[in-house]
Amino acid sequence: MTGPRSAVVVNPAKVADLDQLRRTLRTSLAKAGWPEPAWFETTPEDPGRGQAKRAVAEGAELVFACGGDGTVMAVVTALSGTGVALAVLPAGTGNLLAANLGLGTDPAAGLQVALEGGRRRIDVGVIGDQCFVVMAGMGFDAMMLQDTSERAKKHIGWPAYLGGAAKHLLDRPMRVRIRLDGGPPMPRRPRTVIVGNVGRLQGGMRLLKRAVPDDGKFNVAIISPNNLFSWARLIAAVASRRERVPKMETFTASRVEIYSNRSQPRQLDGDLIAPGKAMKISVRHKALVLCVPQPDADPDLANDAAAVVKRAKQR
Repeated sequence: MTGPRSAVVVNPAKVADLDQLRRTLRTSLAKAGWPEPAWFETTPEDPGRGQAKRAVAEGAELVFACGGDGTVMAVVTALSGTGVALAVLPAGTGNLLAANLGLGTDPAAGLQVALEGGRRRIDVGVIGDQCFVVMAGMGFDAMMLQDTSERAKKHIGWPAYLGGAAKHLLDRPMRVRIRLDGGPPMPRRPRTVIVGNVGRLQGGMRLLKRAVPDDGKFNVAIISPNNLFSWARLIAAVASRRERVPKMETFTASRVEIYSNRSQPRQLDGDLIAPGKAMKISVRHKALVLCVPQPDADPDLANDAAAVVKRAKQR
């Protein structure tokens, strides 16, 4: 059987050897009976949305996104609601969606997932004209991203974020009002508010244990440690997968509004967006077709990912 028509949206700045990647994809897809993929490179002016839209217009049935978080988020925004499948080819050092799929940083694993045919319709978060599928955040998490250097990420990978985090552990908390599904405002003084569709952070640590990617709801975490000791307790509880995490409230909602008294750093899927005083987030239920490791029905998108990675290495 002939495979689907595909396209590759790649950030050339995140791939060490573009020619090698192109040869690998062409050879592997041809061996599986797929047509040769179309090829689109991102630019500083367009990180992937325009390229993905063009791929869809030209008949692509599956789009490979190869780059960091910004590239993946741009492609997600273009593909949401189209029925065209997204396959992630991890590149760079901090790909949150790849971490939630259990793919690490190896593009071959992402290719193997696409070839094996696991597909899952998942929810998409919307803020303004941008979409996300992992998590959005205001406050500490965005500050951490803002103060982590590209050079450090390139040399040591995701642990580089620990340095960015350390700079802000003792910053003053935000003053916010949070509304869930149009309910009454909840005043809080958190360090960060995270709105998650799936639950893993960089390095695979699972922050939101009950997040389900296709239930039409977000998990909302309000995180409020006020000193180094409470930070340590919170991190220990998350790392050990305890049911109750100190200094963290969790809720579920389909619409989330966060209002701050001053402008705050903000991020979508690990990529910084412009600072602002508000985040108004809604859900598009099952709007994205995502290539996932088989079996494809588990709430955890990374289920059986290790077996896929092993098969990818044997190709």
